[in-house]
Amino acid sequence: MAGKLMLASASQSRRTLMENAGLQFETEAARIDERAAEAGIAGEPLPPDRLALELARLKARDVASRNPGALVIGCDQTMSLDDIVFHKPADIDEARRNLKTLRGKTHRLNSAVVLVRDNRVLWENVSIAELSMRAFSDEFLERYLERTGDAVLKSVGCYQLEAEGIRLFKGISGDYFTILGLPLLPLLEELRTLGEIDG
Repeated sequence: MAGKLMLASASQSRRTLMENAGLQFETEAARIDERAAEAGIAGEPLPPDRLALELARLKARDVASRNPGALVIGCDQTMSLDDIVFHKPADIDEARRNLKTLRGKTHRLNSAVVLVRDNRVLWENVSIAELSMRAFSDEFLERYLERTGDAVLKSVGCYQLEAEGIRLFKGISGDYFTILGLPLLPLLEELRTLGEIDG
């Protein structure tokens, strides 16, 4: 039987995706320090997809702890090149270095989603998108940074695919929802299976 559904995220894009899908839910941001949590998850570094899953679990459990009986959706996304996990750049210089590292290569967006009720993980999923950057010139990179300005600091990959960032790429494999950080199709399927939404 359907109960209270909650999204453990302050992300406007995730909220919009769920609203557009017709879901009825409440939002509450998880109260965790992601970088501290990332450092404390395990003694050895986790693969980027597992790291996203662990952070999604932590977020969902945090919100579930304050909302007994609610079905809580936790999400997280990591961006990785091989086993290197990237974070949002602190400044334009770091953005420049990151883009130089990524150009001509294929990186991954690892999007995890979990469902938790009363601290019990009911379901989890990791979906992966692969994005291939073209081998753009240093001159193009400087013009890109000049045109986009501080917008490059708002995303871990220093790009927005829905804006000029698409010009950095030669190929993308993966669905739109995974790229935005919420694997919506498998989530909807599981919510139907659980009887939380109509099928």
